[in-house]
Amino acid sequence: MIKLGITGGIGAGKSVVASFLKATGIPVYVADDESKKITSTSPRIKEQLIKQFGEDLYAGGVLNKVLLASLIFENKENLKIVNSIIHPEVVSDFETWSTKHSNKNIVAIETAILFESKLDKIVDIIITVTAPQEERIQRVLKRNNTTREEILSRMSNQLPDEEKCRMSDFVIYNDNDRAIIPQIESLLLI
Repeated sequence: MIKLGITGGIGAGKSVVASFLKATGIPVYVADDESKKITSTSPRIKEQLIKQFGEDLYAGGVLNKVLLASLIFENKENLKIVNSIIHPEVVSDFETWSTKHSNKNIVAIETAILFESKLDKIVDIIITVTAPQEERIQRVLKRNNTTREEILSRMSNQLPDEEKCRMSDFVIYNDNDRAIIPQIESLLLI
């Protein structure tokens, strides 16, 4: 089984690539969605987050996502702490998920933080999806209820695209100059 790692910054088009792969029959683990589920349900994560940030984080037994976001988006040290608690669980969950799909020749994981979460160590091929920063910002502004400043803050917490591209096996350019589907198709032919 080949494990593809799909990464790129916010608004780059990772989910477009992931959706295309799903349409071709390749199972895709969407790390952002799965990590939210795990963060809400894992007793180990709950215990560690409460230990670090207090009982208010799980008021009424439910994760206060707004409070968690406020703790990490403006504080890089808190972000490191949260990531060190959550990432190992996501890695483990992806490995379990991959085993359940062992009948497939290819599986994929889509995550903005492939390198930061060390998932790059357990995939066979790394694909970075990239786009010009202003295009990324405009995409996110159209789909999310957020501000330009919040997007730039999130971008500053992610590894720069240039670095991701350098560490990747393939780069898919999601800009107005190159069609994305032929790039994905040529990658699948390799």
